[in-house]
Amino acid sequence: MLLSTFFFSLMQVCVKWVPHIPAEEIIVFRSLISLVISLAFLRRAGVSVWGNNRKWLFARGGFGAVALILFFNVLQNIPLATAATLQYLSPIFTAILGIFIVKERVRLWQWVFFLVSFAGVLVIEGVETNVEGLYLWLGVVSAFFTGVAYSIVRKLNVQEHPLVIIFYFPLVTLPVVGGYTLFNWVQPEGWDWAMLLLVGLFTQLGQYYMTLSYQHEEISKVANLTYISIVYALLFGFFFFGELLNTWTYVGMALVLLGVILNVQYKNKISKKATLAAESGSTEVETEV
Repeated sequence: MLLSTFFFSLMQVCVKWVPHIPAEEIIVFRSLISLVISLAFLRRAGVSVWGNNRKWLFARGGFGAVALILFFNVLQNIPLATAATLQYLSPIFTAILGIFIVKERVRLWQWVFFLVSFAGVLVIEGVETNVEGLYLWLGVVSAFFTGVAYSIVRKLNVQEHPLVIIFYFPLVTLPVVGGYTLFNWVQPEGWDWAMLLLVGLFTQLGQYYMTLSYQHEEISKVANLTYISIVYALLFGFFFFGELLNTWTYVGMALVLLGVILNVQYKNKISKKATLAAESGSTEVETEV
């Protein structure tokens, strides 16, 4: 998971390093690389690329495409660490949308934690002069669409092969951004080509190590390690782009992360209690039998 967050952070650096290249054009390169790699692995595994729930797979791809377009635009226009922090609002939206999509309950304390995170966003908006309000709220909207995409993934659950879900993302994204890029092409020059290729490569490496992490360890143990990416973003933002933030901006970022982390910990605690209760009930039944 540490490798995964490191590669995703490097991907964000590469996107920010080419602000003269439209975000949609960067996504074309990212999607092409992801599409080819995913297709190759699916064929090697002998899995059909089309899946079983095409309606939801296309929906996941569509919402993911909108989220990515917005995030890359935000990434190019506000400090790296702030953009990365806003993206961590997506678990909040995933939990809220879970009420409607997968019929999950959101408890009172979770709403309190949600408010803590949004208070952090308001603090950043009020004090950070390097962040334009438009891009701040586009970052929030991007996190919302990411939350929708994650909720759909949860609805698909184990019905689809993970690589099929990954495959549909570039499959839907390419037509969305391809048309725009065709008429708004900016010719990459020199190191631009390397940055564009690295965006796709770092994304694929990040996804690979994240999947590997979730396959071999409990989610509750490794998920919190994703927040290390904020440290990467702060360091990379300072060393590569000379980004210095207002002290209160750090307070706002801390509030956003605090609300998200408390929510994750609270959900893990509830899940463990439910599991223990179920195991206890199962043991009692076996004893009676």
